Amino acid sequence: MSGLRKLKNEVYTLLARDDGKSFPDEILGYNLKRVVNPLISYIQSCDEHIRARAVVSLGQVVATLADRDMESARVVMRRLMWSLNDESGGIGWGAPESMGEIMAVHGGLAREFHRILISYVDSEGNYLEYEPLRQGAVKGLKRLFAAQPLIMAPYTHLLGTF
Repeated sequence: MSGLRKLKNEVYTLLARDDGKSFPDEILGYNLKRVVNPLISYIQSCDEHIRARAVVSLGQVVATLADRDMESARVVMRRLMWSLNDESGGIGWGAPESMGEIMAVHGGLAREFHRILISYVDSEGNYLEYEPLRQGAVKGLKRLFAAQPLIMAPYTHLLGTF
């Protein structure tokens, strides 16, 4: 089995198990740059349990990565943004929720990217036409509002719109 396939299987095992152990902490023990790809694949899972835990884990991984290497964390954020772009050829499942989670955990990334997430629900912005994706952006924004109230204070008027 290749190293990447083995890593992906190990990450899946951590996300799938339900034994009370702190799964994000264990994932943080991996090489952060290498574990991003498996997590991004699992934020698109049809299994809600796996998807939710992958979103939380990706938030922790990218926030920790940002503390060590901000540009690498920015690359992940841009990758998530690209996945929501029509030209990407994909759909971007889990990307807006993951962006919200990452920014909820890391204030520096929130200050840089919060307006992008807001634009996905703004009809004058980068509005996500596909309702399930837009609902993902709403979920990400709600998480961001709860975790970063000072950064999001100028946008509280939006809370009643979703």
